[in-house]
Amino acid sequence: MDNTSNIQPFVFILLGIPGLEDHYSWIALPFCFMYIIALLGNCMLLFFITVEPILHQPMYYFLSMLCIIDLTLSSTTTPKTLLILWFNSAEIYFEACITQMFFIHTFAALESTILLAMALDRYVAICNPLRYTAILTPPVIIKIGCAAFFRCVISTSPLTYLLKRLPFCKSNVIYHSFCEHMAIAKLACADITLNSLYGMIVALSVVLVDVVLILVSYLLILRAVFCLPSRDARLKAIGTCGSHICAILVFFVPVIISTILYRFGKNVPLHIHILLVNCYMMAPPMVNPIVYGVKTRQIRERVIKQFHRHP
Repeated sequence: MDNTSNIQPFVFILLGIPGLEDHYSWIALPFCFMYIIALLGNCMLLFFITVEPILHQPMYYFLSMLCIIDLTLSSTTTPKTLLILWFNSAEIYFEACITQMFFIHTFAALESTILLAMALDRYVAICNPLRYTAILTPPVIIKIGCAAFFRCVISTSPLTYLLKRLPFCKSNVIYHSFCEHMAIAKLACADITLNSLYGMIVALSVVLVDVVLILVSYLLILRAVFCLPSRDARLKAIGTCGSHICAILVFFVPVIISTILYRFGKNVPLHIHILLVNCYMMAPPMVNPIVYGVKTRQIRERVIKQFHRHP
């Protein structure tokens, strides 16, 4: 590509994880393993929730949404990352890169929003158990899912416009394993203050708001739990939140650490940043099915029954 041109590049070059090129083959192995586990685990959860009538409850409808989001998020990033690591297939068309960026940011925001919806589900289940199914009816759950989807699409869609308006006259090499908004914007030969500002606004208005509301939900849940008469009842109530708390930690902790390092860790090597970003793209899709499968009795019993049926 001519670095003096003022047009959009035909292709970008994704470098993968700069600084660790000699270890690409070995790094790809755990990435591939995580992706296979994510595919199998989420597909199995979706299958069991669909065929098992006892799992047709609000909690599992939200879990189904989370599975679909995780499948989409991991499939948007991991296959291309593996192609880079194993086969040095670094080229990606400009439009494909913008599309990948849109899916990454939209579905990452959507995962945050669905985790908030699941916190609402746990709040209603514990604080108002007698009206749980009356409040969270299937139509209400569908409306929550649609509202979450449109909220995230509306929030992230301007990122595509903000990138397409930019002239690219610098290198077409992206120092990342996938197309991330600011990684693309930094290649532009124009002021990207608006891109940076809007990206921060999206992070604050979606992720930060979701984190705060999740914390408020759990404060209200804890207050209701400590009002229960017996210790067993309190432990049982808290136990129903265990899987959701794990899902929250697996998703938000890497996001928060990566954000802090990106903003303030100027001396942190680039490959650490990229590995952390890959971690919060790959870890939740792999871990969530395992956690829900192990900690949720109905799912665990259904899995055991399925394997006993087919020795």
